[in-house]
Amino acid sequence: MKMLRTLLVAQLVCVLLLLAIVLTALVMTEQQHVNESYDRQKIALTQLLKNFVGEDYKTLVQQIRASSNPQMLQLSKLDGTVLHEHNNATSGSALLDNIFAVAGIEQKAAVIKNDEHQLQLQFIPDFDRSNAVFLQAFWLALLAPLLLCLLPAVLTPLLLKAQLRKVSHSISHAIERFMRDPSAELQTQDLTGEFEDVALSLNRFAQFSQQQFNEMSQTAKQVTEDAFRDSITGLPNRNRFVQFYEEHLREGCPNDFGIFAITRCTELQNINQSRGFQEGDKYILSVSELVQKVAASYRDNKVYRLNSSDFAILLPRVTVKDAENFAMQLQSRLNEYQKLSELDSVAYTGLVSYETGKALGELLAVADTSISLAQTKQSNSWHIQKDSAAGEIGIGGYGNQNWRNVIDDVLDNSRISLLLQTVQPSNRSSKTYSEILVRFKTIENQILPTASFLAMAEKLDKIIAVDRLIIETALTTIKNRNMQDQYFGLNLSPRCVHDDQFVIWLERRLLKDASIASKLVFEVSEYGLQQNLKTSKRFIDMLHRCGCRLTVEKFGVGITSFKFFRDLKPDFVKMDGSYTRHIDEDKNNQYFMRLMIDLAHRIGVGVLAESVESQEEKHMLESLFIDGTQGYYIGKPAPL
Repeated sequence: MKMLRTLLVAQLVCVLLLLAIVLTALVMTEQQHVNESYDRQKIALTQLLKNFVGEDYKTLVQQIRASSNPQMLQLSKLDGTVLHEHNNATSGSALLDNIFAVAGIEQKAAVIKNDEHQLQLQFIPDFDRSNAVFLQAFWLALLAPLLLCLLPAVLTPLLLKAQLRKVSHSISHAIERFMRDPSAELQTQDLTGEFEDVALSLNRFAQFSQQQFNEMSQTAKQVTEDAFRDSITGLPNRNRFVQFYEEHLREGCPNDFGIFAITRCTELQNINQSRGFQEGDKYILSVSELVQKVAASYRDNKVYRLNSSDFAILLPRVTVKDAENFAMQLQSRLNEYQKLSELDSVAYTGLVSYETGKALGELLAVADTSISLAQTKQSNSWHIQKDSAAGEIGIGGYGNQNWRNVIDDVLDNSRISLLLQTVQPSNRSSKTYSEILVRFKTIENQILPTASFLAMAEKLDKIIAVDRLIIETALTTIKNRNMQDQYFGLNLSPRCVHDDQFVIWLERRLLKDASIASKLVFEVSEYGLQQNLKTSKRFIDMLHRCGCRLTVEKFGVGITSFKFFRDLKPDFVKMDGSYTRHIDEDKNNQYFMRLMIDLAHRIGVGVLAESVESQEEKHMLESLFIDGTQGYYIGKPAPL
């Protein structure tokens, strides 16, 4: 009996351990579903608020409910005035609430604010169906192992007692025969058979317990694997990534290093809305296969799906130079897929170098900023942030909230300084200007990384306010210092070009100082103008009415037909720096540059070159009849 009790206790301990593993896997799966529901609906509702026009809040609520049908919804003004409120929660049992509270799963209201329309939206996604499924799975996971454990624990003692009674009866019968006739031999064959039956029963019970243990172990292992794997792509999910990073890279080999990258599928929301969720899943699966194919040529690579639109790639022991080759290969494959699928873009990639011991939150924040920088370039582009510069991005911390505070402080206190870099004319007849550059400062008067600041301002919907501050500061400075006899260039983000309210504000501001406006040249990237040719043309026409001119910068990166020039009629194009570098040695770049200069001159467009770093480059460009050159060789930026 002692051996039986020990066996039963061991089985009970094993079952409880397996039960804990299964319940943990269920909780992790539910937590992942909750997070994805919040992310998916937050993206959709943010877009609806952004596209909202007028004050028909009833129609807005109908659109919201048709789009995602949240469980709880409250639409209000930023001053607290409630415009609409409803709560459709139907499940929410006390048991489920207690389970979620113990597991740390939060289903609290998320808040979306839209400063432009002065609206605030609070919502909780519809979890009723998933909660019911979770509760059913919870009871099944709880009761099934306990029944498997209790059934043998109850039946086996009963069977064993019956067997022992039978053995006891046989012993008593043998003793009675011996007492009646002491001379007779004690017949033990019956006793041996009875004890063999007991041993056989115990052996069968042990085999049954072992079989049940093996089956439950396999089930728990499968449930755990499912909790750590993405259902669409089959890739390990965020939970597995965090586990791997903390175990191997956070406290692993002290000399380990490599490249961490995030590839973000930017068209998922549009595809889900216009083509349906099945096409969205196909799009995600296609990008997943492309990423895995490119990463496969790197040893010990690992690919994860972090959330609905992000893939994480780890390339151990890969240098920055090799990472650039990886990024270019991935961009090439994404461009091919874009042509086949007829999309505006497919995905952008942010890369950052890492070493063992770096905090995961820091790594994710830098990679996210790199994606924002990549999105300022052409379609499917990439940006790599070296570790030496990664510390600058944090500005004393990492994440969107910290960047939001920094940008708000710059805007509220006008913490910017203006620099000037000359575009030198190649001959007396060429007309050029000096480009105004901007530096942003913290409250401690430290210079912020300009590219990162602008990328995060774009991401956090602050870029229009930043551009307005730059223009206002530049116009005021030119006026106060009586510099109306010079020509100045000002950079504009593509977002401003296509924003009607900004265009109206800019036109009024330029007309207010018409004498200065006639001395301004606005620079916009080629990629930004191509995003919407109709609004781009309307913007350029407005500039020309005010006496301003326009330069298409970073020209030559995309594929542009000369119909683009005929329709938009820019005043200058500024060739991308990739064509300028070592042009004195590159025959292909010389031929392309000469062709572009000839064609541009035929339609009255001036051609400028940036990133001129040597005398040889300058002489070669002048021999190709360039109109103006800009770069550190020509002149470094100096205070205005």
